[in-house]
Amino acid sequence: MSGITYDDFGPFKIIKIHEPSVGLRGALVVDNVARGPAIGGMRMAPDVSTQECARLARAMTLKNAAADLPHGGGKAVLYGDPKMPREAKEQIVRAFACSLAEVEQYIFGPDMGTDEECMGWVRDEIGRAVGLPREIGGIPLDEIGATAWGLLHAIEVACKFQGRELAGSRVAVQGFGAVGKHAARFLAERGAMIVAVADIGGTVSNSEGLDVGKLIENKEAGNSVIDYDSGTGLTKGDSESIIDVPCDIWIPAARPDVIRADNVDRLQASLVVSGANIAVTAEAEQKLIARGAMSIPDFIANAGGVICAAMEYQGATEHAAFETIEEKIRNNTQTVLDLAKQRGCLPSEAARDMAMLRVHKAMDMRRWSVF
Repeated sequence: MSGITYDDFGPFKIIKIHEPSVGLRGALVVDNVARGPAIGGMRMAPDVSTQECARLARAMTLKNAAADLPHGGGKAVLYGDPKMPREAKEQIVRAFACSLAEVEQYIFGPDMGTDEECMGWVRDEIGRAVGLPREIGGIPLDEIGATAWGLLHAIEVACKFQGRELAGSRVAVQGFGAVGKHAARFLAERGAMIVAVADIGGTVSNSEGLDVGKLIENKEAGNSVIDYDSGTGLTKGDSESIIDVPCDIWIPAARPDVIRADNVDRLQASLVVSGANIAVTAEAEQKLIARGAMSIPDFIANAGGVICAAMEYQGATEHAAFETIEEKIRNNTQTVLDLAKQRGCLPSEAARDMAMLRVHKAMDMRRWSVF
């Protein structure tokens, strides 16, 4: 398929769905299932693509292996506006789930544009989803901030590795949604200063710090961060301008490829920790490292959500899930940083080698034909 790279690890299965009668168009990529059935989010946006889906599915293979979960990687994408009327969205999500009912190698999870309620619809149709509402026995990943909880611990380990204190560090969060708002909250509780946040509506910044509680209240009221108006010294700009805000820690928590070779020189942070998948390109990471900054790979830092999802699938409690997220992400972040230092390589290379070795060993123990 054009634009998709095939290698010894996958992708194992690519399925495109089109049902005009209900406005359904989507795709599923199951990348690798050597370690077990794939877990990956269902993303909804007007501009998704099968190529992006394949890249994200590979990221999930790496993320699940790096977290040492008994799951492979996959991803599903739905073309559409996630803010469409609830009835229309429910119809499309349910139809998509039914169209993939027989693909037992894939377990649905929430992602950008979908949430716990969407997973409830999927579970009702095919019985195979994680990140479910509390009312049906799930651990609501977005509500409790599972991914952001993992980011917090990755950042704490990275700060210690750099010889800096998290308390007092200036933080910018690009993508003030389910992951970004919880990351800001957790970091502020540890004494960090949130100096800038952005969403699709724009960027708001203040060198003296933003009121995270009021930002979250404003966001949960259905507003953009650009509508936040509290205190003096406030600066507003378009959504791209957050790249230019002086800070110590920069967290991309929205779309892929937001930090690239053509804009990385504008970034002033010394630590980039990815809350979103494939947010930093390889070329941009090389430039960051060359100038003495540090970049923690996405599938190491933002694995909290899928760790929580996997534990929910096994019947664990929310408390147990949070403890496991903390333990796994702290250990993995430290391991990757130590390996990168020892080998003189990029953190992403050390992380990828660690994850792919685990996948390769699992593949050696199974016959591909049994999948």
